[in-house]
Amino acid sequence: MPTIITYKPHEVIPYINWIYFFHAWGFQPRYARVADIHGCDACRAMWLASFPEEERAKAAEAMQLHKEAMRLLTALEEKLQVRCIYRLCSANADGDDLLLEPETQEETRLPLLRQQSPNPDGSPFRCLSDFVRPLDDTERDTVGLFASTVAGEHEAVTDDDPYQLLLTQTLCDRLAEAGTEKLHLYIRRTAWGYAPDESLSIPDLLAEKFQGIRPAVGYPSLPDQSVNFIIDRLLGLEKIGIRLTENGAMHPHSSTCGLMLAHPAAHYFAVGKIGEDQLADYAQRRGLPIGTLRKFLAANL
Repeated sequence: MPTIITYKPHEVIPYINWIYFFHAWGFQPRYARVADIHGCDACRAMWLASFPEEERAKAAEAMQLHKEAMRLLTALEEKLQVRCIYRLCSANADGDDLLLEPETQEETRLPLLRQQSPNPDGSPFRCLSDFVRPLDDTERDTVGLFASTVAGEHEAVTDDDPYQLLLTQTLCDRLAEAGTEKLHLYIRRTAWGYAPDESLSIPDLLAEKFQGIRPAVGYPSLPDQSVNFIIDRLLGLEKIGIRLTENGAMHPHSSTCGLMLAHPAAHYFAVGKIGEDQLADYAQRRGLPIGTLRKFLAANL
């Protein structure tokens, strides 16, 4: 059954990947290192001095943006919650499909997509099902399902200041991802427990040096947003306040969901372009009209 965990902002702030926050504001990754420096005047001055003179104005902007972001996070501590839900399903791979909870009344088939464009390094055409024990294996495997969202985002801004609104939205996006990072750590060490002795620094966590992957719906290895409907059936996303639009988009916007795979060789990849043959096969496996899936996979056709 699904399990819900709720975090306060201060519990997940250490897991924020500031590179993506600054990217949303048009800053290159090197400026995100401001989040790692001590806040004293001497450290701030040394950090600014480390940039070429022509880049110091931009670095000063990044420093001010981070300062305002941290101030806003403090102000939002009692207004926001990061809500997470997860479920560990027994699973097997059946070709390019995942069978979740096989041999139970709740068995769910999750069709996936396989690469069709050759990889430059000659590596095999990958599908996420490759990282799960096949159906003819004598043992069951496990696949995790997860979702995270930020509750209270719309109540967090009470004025009409566009800057504060955008700052709140970009911070909420990062909090949802940070909540997922903390949740995944707990699952690897304890709930699933496949890496009980894992001991990584937060920078190593953010660099994804842990065992396994957690592909999110809409990302390159899991590009079909309509998969959200399947995950919703197994998790009940409304339990943490997520609702899906008719196109499978999540609301609130600061939400994410996907799969957790534990295979030591699991890695991220892009499905990339697929042909009409795979589109037809995928539609048949999903039990949906080709036209419906053509809409969801337009960027991959």
